[in-house]
Amino acid sequence: MKTLKIFGLLAFVALASSFTYNALSGPPGYAIGDKATDFELKNVDGKMVSLSDYADAKGYLVIFTCNSCPYSVTYEDRIIALDQKYKPKGVPVIAINPNNPAVQPSDSYKKMQERAEAKGFPFPYLLDEGQEIFPQYGATRTPHVFLLEKTGGGNIVRYIGTIDDNSSNAGAVEEKYVENAVDAMLQGAEIEVKTTRAIGCSIKV
Repeated sequence: MKTLKIFGLLAFVALASSFTYNALSGPPGYAIGDKATDFELKNVDGKMVSLSDYADAKGYLVIFTCNSCPYSVTYEDRIIALDQKYKPKGVPVIAINPNNPAVQPSDSYKKMQERAEAKGFPFPYLLDEGQEIFPQYGATRTPHVFLLEKTGGGNIVRYIGTIDDNSSNAGAVEEKYVENAVDAMLQGAEIEVKTTRAIGCSIKV
């Protein structure tokens, strides 16, 4: 009888844990081929920004990033370079800070403004106020990249993951996943690597 009670208790704990995980994990986010909904978020200049603002865009590099994560800081120059290379080709960077500033004060709106000015960000740097957008996308890390292709049927997800294969040393990069994906998309070719594991800090909720 004692053994049965123990097994029963273990089963209950396992079941409760599974419900807790599902409740906290939320929706899985977008997969390759999904249509991404638009958003309207505040930029560091105080203006609201949506994907629909870019009438001539062919696609978007939606990058969830922040001030506080060392990985995001390491990738800042590479993100700037991506915008400088692909915005003229119709694929601008749209950076979004998904962190809760109450949990991570260095990711407050004011700190975002300071960082954007110090680095001279040429792209919008948006605050996911209320943390409503990053769960829709399924972002889990900073930085986390979502390449969207603008089509007649909406903004279609074409690549999800990390920027390249070396988070610590830009000079040692061998595989430029995002660049390869954007180049293929613009050429109408198949993207060879559509998903990679995002390397970075967990999003602070």
